[in-house]
Amino acid sequence: MDRTMDSWLHFGKGDYLLFETWTPSSNGAIAGASIAIFAFGILDRSLAALRRSREDHWRTRTLALLSKLPTRTLSSSTPDHAKSEGAGESVEEVPASDSSHDVKTVSRPTLRSIPPFIPSHDIPRGIIHAIQTAFSYILMLIVMTFNAAYIIPVILGLGVGEVLFGRIARGANTHMMH
Repeated sequence: MDRTMDSWLHFGKGDYLLFETWTPSSNGAIAGASIAIFAFGILDRSLAALRRSREDHWRTRTLALLSKLPTRTLSSSTPDHAKSEGAGESVEEVPASDSSHDVKTVSRPTLRSIPPFIPSHDIPRGIIHAIQTAFSYILMLIVMTFNAAYIIPVILGLGVGEVLFGRIARGANTHMMH
């Protein structure tokens, strides 16, 4: 079948939907495809919520792991380039009485600009991101059919999915408690 794609917004039967073999050509087939596309849009937003909640969990676990690491105190013999690498900084606490025998040195860790690589966090993060990217491209290809019977369910599915899952793991202070 030598078929050209309509490059304008239209409602119609017989447009290819992702694969040459998936060509809904009846009203029932178009309705079924639209329901599947709607559900796929909701699934996309649920995956985004899963990723956000896992990110929060991984961030908490990473901070807990980093807080258990011993802090290093930098002495005056430490070279300046080592002090700037984020190992920690040494701070002197001087009490208000100004007596020199009460001075103590305390180690204060500096924050890392990049979290450490933790395979149990970063590999699943990469897999979830790859799946999210695939979902986004599939939805984009559906929209590129220019068939409004497919575009509307994409938009509605993403909107309903955001209503259902958008509030999950947006941060501690996103919604106020009543």
